[in-house]
Amino acid sequence: MNNYNFLRSPYDVNIGIAKRMRAKRKERKLTQSELSKRSKVSLGSIKRFEHSGEISLKSLIKIAFVLSCEEDFDLLFAKKTYTSIEEVLDERD
Repeated sequence: MNNYNFLRSPYDVNIGIAKRMRAKRKERKLTQSELSKRSKVSLGSIKRFEHSGEISLKSLIKIAFVLSCEEDFDLLFAKKTYTSIEEVLDERD
């Protein structure tokens, strides 16, 4: 297991996602207000998310669709893929 996971908190993960979303929004030259209108997520929710990392999953997915990042959710809790039979056997130990 990666020790890096023990150095981060859920808050750190939330803030990291919020920062990446904000960067993607700016990259697409969208204001918070424009993102709110396109995603049908309240402006207050977007502002809160960018500031504190707090948002509902439903709202986050709506934002991801507007920013063309919805496929990123496919990796969440994804089944591990193996590149060799050795990896499969090693995991059984």
